[in-house]
Formats: sequence, C-alpha cells, structure tokens
Amino acid sequence: MRLLTAILAGLLLSLAASPARADAVQTAFNDAIAAFEQAQPQLGTTRFGVDIAAYRDALTLGQFTSSHWGGNLAVALETGASGSGCARFAAYVPLPPRDGVVPLVVCRQFSEEGTAALRRLTILHEIVHVVAGADECRAMAFAAEVERLATGRFTPVDRYWHSNGCAGSAFSLP
Repeated sequence: MRLLTAILAGLLLSLAASPARADAVQTAFNDAIAAFEQAQPQLGTTRFGVDIAAYRDALTLGQFTSSHWGGNLAVALETGASGSGCARFAAYVPLPPRDGVVPLVVCRQFSEEGTAALRRLTILHEIVHVVAGADECRAMAFAAEVERLATGRFTPVDRYWHSNGCAGSAFSLP
C-alpha cells in the first residue's frame, strides 16, 4: 500500500507540474478507459493472450495481479520524460518489472504531437505491454481490437504493423 501511495503521489506531482501535458495524458487515459469499458463486454476473459481483468485493473487502478509476470504489480506513470527511449517512442514500458513496479514512461512528444485518437491508441497499446509483455504485434492487435469494438473502426497502423513484422505473427488487425 505504501508503494501505491508513493506512486500515486509521484503521478499527482508530475501532473501538477505541467498542466498542458497533464491534460493531454489524463485525457488520453480517460479516452482509453472509455474505449476499453465500451469494448470489454465483447473481449471475454482473455484476448490475444491478454488477461482482461488484469488489463482493466492496470488501466483503471494502476495496480493488477499478473499471471504473466506473477504476483501483484503497480504501474508507475512517468510523464514528461525525455530519456533515450523517447528518441523512438511517444511512450514505452521498460521491461521486465522491477520490485513489483512496471514503469509506463510517457515522453514529452506524447502531449505535443499527434491526435487524441493516436494518444488513446498509445495508452491502450502500452497497457498491453504492462500486463502481457513486450510483443509489439500483440499490443497493436489488442489496441486496434479495443478501438474497433468501441468505435466501429480503428486507427490505421499499417506502417507500424509492417515495420514490426506483424504480418507474419500470430496476431492480426481487425
């Protein structure tokens, strides 16, 4: 409980430090939660190997019980980052978890570039990494499926799909 309190305090402090960025991150999370809640009744208990209950808890509560990683984990949101991972991504999840924590790093460009739909898709995608590991194709297929179930369409990700070799993977886009 102390760890969760520390993580939430850090999150609130980082969000308070930059209102414009905080709004974009919070809006993206709210949009991702809304899309997931809309899609959830159609997802079953697992989809593409993603435990739906763990995903929901990670997305909405910032903590979850993981069958993939084993045990109880907390999500540590790090906003406004500009480290080396941010050279390639708007957000990323350094894996594996350490000491019961899975960091979700949201880079500066997340709030400064792209569209609200792309930010929503990014959060849906990154939470897959949080609960189910590093497979980019799984994460993109799951996020696209949530979008499709929630809105009737999904954000085009063809270039990303092909650059990660997902056409030859066990996953597919809706």
